[in-house]
Amino acid sequence: MVKPSVLVTRRWPASVEAQLQNRFDVLLNKGDRPLTQSDLKEAVKSYDAVLPTVTDRIGSSELDVPKAQAKIIANYGAGYSHIDMDAARAHNIMVTNTPDVLSECTADLAMTLMLMAARRTVEGEGELRRGDWSGWRPTHLVGTKVSGKTLGIVGFGRIGQEMARRAHHGFGMDIVVHSRSKISSDVLARYGAIQVETLEDLMPLCDFVSLHCPGGAENRHLINARMLNLMKPNAFLINTARGEIINEHDLARALWFETIGGAALDVFDGEPHISQDLLDCGNLVMMPHLGSATREAREAMGYRVIDNLTDFFEGRRPRDRVA
Repeated sequence: MVKPSVLVTRRWPASVEAQLQNRFDVLLNKGDRPLTQSDLKEAVKSYDAVLPTVTDRIGSSELDVPKAQAKIIANYGAGYSHIDMDAARAHNIMVTNTPDVLSECTADLAMTLMLMAARRTVEGEGELRRGDWSGWRPTHLVGTKVSGKTLGIVGFGRIGQEMARRAHHGFGMDIVVHSRSKISSDVLARYGAIQVETLEDLMPLCDFVSLHCPGGAENRHLINARMLNLMKPNAFLINTARGEIINEHDLARALWFETIGGAALDVFDGEPHISQDLLDCGNLVMMPHLGSATREAREAMGYRVIDNLTDFFEGRRPRDRVA
C-alpha cells in the first residue's frame, strides 16, 4: 500500500520524525532552513500533506496551484493566523492545528516573563555578568510585587485559563478577563475571575496585562497607543500570543517615556527581525519565541499532528480540524 507523501517544513523532535517516517512517505527539511514562498507553493503542488509551523506564511498565492496534490495542511502549533483560511477552504484543503498540548508550557513562560519584568531580573543578571555589582543596598534594583496584584487576561481560551490558574491559585492575584465570547460563570469561578465587556474596561484595572488572544488581521495592533495610555503608569504588558497584536512603535514610546512600568515579549511582529526601537528599551524583557519550547510540549505537538494526519488519511474527521 502506497503511503501518503508528507513534507515537513522544519526539523521536529527526533522521536516524532521517526514515527512520521514509519507511517508516511516523508521528506524532512534536514537543513532546517526556512522555506521560501516558492518552496511552499511547490509543496502544495507535489505532496499529499504539508506540515508547516508558525514561520511558514501560506497565503492565497501558495494555495492557488492548478491540480494541487495537497489535501491537508497539518499545522505544528495551536495558532494558524499564518495560513490563509479562506483560501484553504476555497481550494478544498483541510487545516488542522495542535491545541491543548502546549497550553501549560506557554502559560509557564508567560508567568516567567511577568516575574522577570516585575523583579528586573535581566538587569540584575547583566550587572552580575559585567562585574558591576557593588553589593546589597536598600535601593538597588527595586522591582514590583506580583502576589496579590490584579492580572488582566486578554483572550480566555486554554492558555489564558492556564495563566489564570497559576496567577490566582499560585500568587493570589485577582483576575480580570476580556474575551470575544461570554465566559460561563462556572469557568470564571474556578479562577476567581470577572469578565469585562471591552478592552478599554480592562486596561485601567490591571497591574499586569497578559495577551492570549489569536493573531491575524482581526487583532493586528489591538494594543496600540490608545490602549497603552489606559494602563496604570506602573503596569506591565506581557505577550506570549502573536507579535502582530502589539503596535511595537507605540509600545516602544510607552517604554521610553515610562508611561507604563515595563513589558515582556516572547513574540514579535515580523520575527525573527526585532525592531531597533524595542532593542533600545531597557525596561523590556525579551525571549525568542519560547512559549512551547519544552521537550514535552514539542513532542506532544508532533504526535498531535500525526494523529490528525492518521485520521484524515484513514477517512475520519481529525479532531483538531479548523478549516
